[in-house]
Amino acid sequence: MPHIEFGSLGYGAANLGNLYRELSDEVAQEILETAWESGIRYFDTAPHYGLGLSERRLGAFLRTKPREEYVLSTKVGRLLRPNPEGAGTLDLAADFAVPADQKRVWDFTADGIRRSLDESLERLGLDRVDVLFLHDPERNDLESGLREAVPALVGLREEGLVSAVGVGSMSTEALLGSARTGAIDLLMTAGRYTLAEQPVFPEVLEACAENGVGIVNASVFNSGLLATNEPGADSRYEYGGVPAGTLARVQAIAAVARDHGVELPAAALQYTLRDPLVRTVVVGSSKPAQLRENVERMSAPIPEEFWQQLVDEALVRR
Repeated sequence: MPHIEFGSLGYGAANLGNLYRELSDEVAQEILETAWESGIRYFDTAPHYGLGLSERRLGAFLRTKPREEYVLSTKVGRLLRPNPEGAGTLDLAADFAVPADQKRVWDFTADGIRRSLDESLERLGLDRVDVLFLHDPERNDLESGLREAVPALVGLREEGLVSAVGVGSMSTEALLGSARTGAIDLLMTAGRYTLAEQPVFPEVLEACAENGVGIVNASVFNSGLLATNEPGADSRYEYGGVPAGTLARVQAIAAVARDHGVELPAAALQYTLRDPLVRTVVVGSSKPAQLRENVERMSAPIPEEFWQQLVDEALVRR
């Protein structure tokens, strides 16, 4: 894989697809301008995000920027197809406030993977993406994802159509199986390597090290649990309630953070960048101010003693 300079912080564009609630075109544009002005140069999207809306909005913005100045990734595995039955309804079952006039159709075949890339490029209005991830293979069929889709991705890379390929997942099993193929360049770990929990330790991380796989780390706030200095029982965790053991551990980490004058969200953002396997951390945002805050947190000073205490008290795995 050629060296790709992601930068420490990337923007994950699920919110541009109206995740949970509608976002105006103007606010979407303002968020992207804020990201660019803040120095962010890595942008990640997917057909899944708002049935293509995220790709269209992101592409419209990036077409105004020099192509060599940013890194772009999208995902494959789900094709978007007409859905006449969805007329007049919204895609809320998938958490996106967009018209459900299309539906997602799983396709892990080589033809389907190539078609997915072509259709993404059409929505983006660009001639290439830098990185292509297989998206959530465990939600369809992990075995066929690794057997069919991963070799198809490798074929696109070998043709020079993308610079790097990988797999994005919230499933430790899928991440481990993907790293062990020895065929991919990157894993996008979603919520599985965070300050709250590190189920990627040790097997996934060992497999990455052995196979030369870098990590693009997403969902480092665990859907909101780590996004505040005072996490409580009402915090959002993985789109649901917080398990008691996880909450107790995070509250103990928050207490250590207070003792060291550290903001918990800043620690959550910076934690995995201490691992040389982690190439970048990707965050989403539905508000420009939220994004600016995360940029500032990424550069906030955090004393080494804080990290050491977390390890000493077995609050983190490494």
